[in-house]
Amino acid sequence: MLSDTQRATIAATLPAVEGSLAEITPRFYRGLFAAHPDLLDNLFNRTHQKSGEQPQALAGSIAAFARLQLEPDVRRQRFILDRIAHKHASLGVTAEQYAVVHDHLFAAIVEVLGAAVTPEVADAWDQLYWDMADLLISSEADLYAEAGVEPGQVWREVRVIGREQVSPDTVALTLAPVEGQLPSFRPGQYISVQVPLLDGARQIRQYSLTGSAGEPTWRFSVKLAGEVSAHLHEHVFEGDLLHVSTPFGDLILPDDDAPLLLASAGIGCTPVIGLLTALSERRDARPVTVLHADRSRDRQPHRGMLAALTDSLPSGRLIQWYENASPHVVSDAVRLGQMSLDGVAVDRNSHVMLCGPTGFLSSMREAFLDHEIDESRIHYETFGPELLRTGAR
Repeated sequence: MLSDTQRATIAATLPAVEGSLAEITPRFYRGLFAAHPDLLDNLFNRTHQKSGEQPQALAGSIAAFARLQLEPDVRRQRFILDRIAHKHASLGVTAEQYAVVHDHLFAAIVEVLGAAVTPEVADAWDQLYWDMADLLISSEADLYAEAGVEPGQVWREVRVIGREQVSPDTVALTLAPVEGQLPSFRPGQYISVQVPLLDGARQIRQYSLTGSAGEPTWRFSVKLAGEVSAHLHEHVFEGDLLHVSTPFGDLILPDDDAPLLLASAGIGCTPVIGLLTALSERRDARPVTVLHADRSRDRQPHRGMLAALTDSLPSGRLIQWYENASPHVVSDAVRLGQMSLDGVAVDRNSHVMLCGPTGFLSSMREAFLDHEIDESRIHYETFGPELLRTGAR
């Protein structure tokens, strides 16, 4: 744990470190992947590395955690770390890998900041890193124990028993166990899927489970959007085997019976469908407002399922936005343009569940905060790198 002296050192040097993170993180990843090329091929998302999104996500995580040590906010710290821990668990990250990351991260910091990294500065930032790492390692150990697996041992072979085209560029795959039973999952959770690519890499992506938690099979949908989704679209059919993880994820139904606002964009509808399936099965009577944005009706995945599940709820309401749609379909329930809360009844006591691209999450989070929804009641899921904010707004 940081001492008062170390905390003061962090406070004094945080502006300089934050100002250099855009240079530090690319150097860190270059050094890490040069020493451990298997991590780039088989663990990290290569697409996000090329775009620069993953380095930004690491920088955001470090800066956010550092600031939370200077202005303690246990709830926000827990929110950030829980999300990272679930993602790490779905990838099979182990405690030993934190030491590898530490060595290359601090080598990059020293390389960029040079003489400014005095022994006192190095000691403070070293302690900060291990404070964050120890919290994550502990959380991930709890997740592994809850799932009934040894740390990192999350992978299994499953067989594809169904494939359905649910939009022009989206397929839904149904999975069955090769032997035994599939682990249970909570509605809203996801699995990681690892696929072998032509260059020998085994890349991993996460996909939300959309079926009923009570069924013996798993179901997820894949929108064509990159090298892993292209492999699944082009090469995976009924009878084929897939390498998948145990389910993880914290975008799950809250324990209370407060109203729900479920907002998604594009393929972000999949965790919403998982949540709606559970609500429908138990005929949940609370007010549930479903908001969804897409480019067009003809390319919208699960359009009929989203409507049917919402209609099955005693107090369900669906409003959808399309960037491209004929004016004659416009109504109170079908709107043109991007999602907006104009004309949408927002109960301040609602739990808000968001899923979609980073830009969508950021804009809608701000919109709900402007409608006086407390930040603690806004939950979200994204399968891109999370660009974490260091402030409350």
